[in-house]
Amino acid sequence: MFDPIRRFATPGTTRAVCAAFALGLALAPAAASAQSSPTGAAWPNKPVRLIVPFPPGGSVDVTTRQLAQKLGEALGQQFVVENRPGAGGNIGMEALAKSAPDGYTLGIGALSTHAVNPSLYPKIPFDPVRDFAPVSLLVVTPNVLVTNPAVLEANDIAGIIDFAKKNPGRVNCASGSNGSAGHLACELFRLASGAPVTHVPYKGGAPAVTDLLGGQVQMMFDNMANAMPHLKAGKTRAFAVTTPRRSALAPDLPTMAEAGMRDFDIYTWWGLFAPAGTPPEIVRRLNAEVGKALASADLREKWLAGGAEPAASTPEAFAAFIARELQKYARIVKDSGAKVD
Repeated sequence: MFDPIRRFATPGTTRAVCAAFALGLALAPAAASAQSSPTGAAWPNKPVRLIVPFPPGGSVDVTTRQLAQKLGEALGQQFVVENRPGAGGNIGMEALAKSAPDGYTLGIGALSTHAVNPSLYPKIPFDPVRDFAPVSLLVVTPNVLVTNPAVLEANDIAGIIDFAKKNPGRVNCASGSNGSAGHLACELFRLASGAPVTHVPYKGGAPAVTDLLGGQVQMMFDNMANAMPHLKAGKTRAFAVTTPRRSALAPDLPTMAEAGMRDFDIYTWWGLFAPAGTPPEIVRRLNAEVGKALASADLREKWLAGGAEPAASTPEAFAAFIARELQKYARIVKDSGAKVD
């Protein structure tokens, strides 16, 4: 199984980022015990709000709701999911960054919000490192090139490229948002192939897939979790995954490199965050409960069946991973010339 934490947590990066993360924890409000809030009351003693910066129905939303149920059962309080979509996830993450650091507002950050948007947007309303306390990575999922075969007839990637070149202006590449892995994959495909493919961003993966199925767009690099149900139903066709190695979720699919396009190393991930300044005791308690939830057989089965690979981590390893992703996608955005549409 692909392990992004191990792959990206180089010793130098880990030391530097974990030092900054430890400093953030040291400056956090003191808590009375491992289960206390800044007020001294046992945490949690009321419902916890969990912000999802993407629309309902997509893979991030679905997995978050399943995790929320597990956390609620373990901690004895309801975890209420609140969708705050828009601006590639920036709106929801701004809301989280400005929330009280008391353990009662958490959020789901993703590749777009914490790795790509800082380079893609001229200005974002939060700092992806300074304004958050990483709790745990949750999911990694490959992106897969899929088409609607009813509107784009091709047997392989070379056929897609040939069709696009012969039909300029007729091939649109959808993504769940500006700054998503799907967006960057569209841009890299255009850059590497020379095919006149137009990126079309949506407010989430679910509406993007709806238009793919409806024929309004012809292709997309969807994350495996979103793509799996439609691939199984035969409504879309898959060509390759964008990770360096084949995915255990679809071992018969080649990589983009095997299909003739090198240097594709883009995948989707999302994780759990709290506002900066959240007491470290609460962060660690959440991390422990997330680890238990992701190790549970029923949750793992649900996620893997939907194309989402559980990927729990320590807060420190997650912080180091984010730092590496920020560096990686700064280069990709610059090299591809990706812009906010």
